[in-house]
Amino acid sequence: MSHKIAPSILAADFLNLSKDIQMVNDSQADWFHLDIMDGLFVPNISFGMPLVGSLFKEAKKTLDVHLMIQQPDRYVQVYADLGADYYTYHIEAENHGHRIIQSIHNSGMKAGVALNPHTSLSSIEEIIQDVDLVCIMSVNPGFGGQDFIENTYEKVSRLKELILSKNSSALIEIDGGVNLENYTKLLNHGADVLVAGSTVFKSDNPTKTIAELKK
Repeated sequence: MSHKIAPSILAADFLNLSKDIQMVNDSQADWFHLDIMDGLFVPNISFGMPLVGSLFKEAKKTLDVHLMIQQPDRYVQVYADLGADYYTYHIEAENHGHRIIQSIHNSGMKAGVALNPHTSLSSIEEIIQDVDLVCIMSVNPGFGGQDFIENTYEKVSRLKELILSKNSSALIEIDGGVNLENYTKLLNHGADVLVAGSTVFKSDNPTKTIAELKK
């Protein structure tokens, strides 16, 4: 399976959002990645449901919603109704993993679970066979443009071993600090989906940058 590129809309130009969405639609990117932040689970607020709904109407590719919020179980059906394909919650914010995963699947979406850099893989051993995606945070969540945490490579390798040992079909997604210098190494360690924000939207030629990351 070819790896997937998911440009993070958090790094897009919000004054020209429609233009950036169309650029992603026309590029070799596979997914749109949306970081939803509540200012409580992470020290930042991103965008709410009205903007997401408008964005979804223009986006023509897989919609990957990453909930960096407290009580993520509250909004499962809301984002399903808006048209999300993947609903990723943080393991640190939800005590009832099986219940929210079942709710996500029942709503017609694929279930993802995200782990902060300091969170051990042991926290998802009991649900790894039930989720469709594991998002490894390679920066501390909340703000774009941060430096990549080098320990991520080893964590991805161990996650791949866990997935294989449990006969899981979960994809490994990397979110934070992905760039043209480290993406190949991430793929070699087992990554399947690369979230790229500043690397794409702050480049001189975003379409070309996406094509490079897709190689």
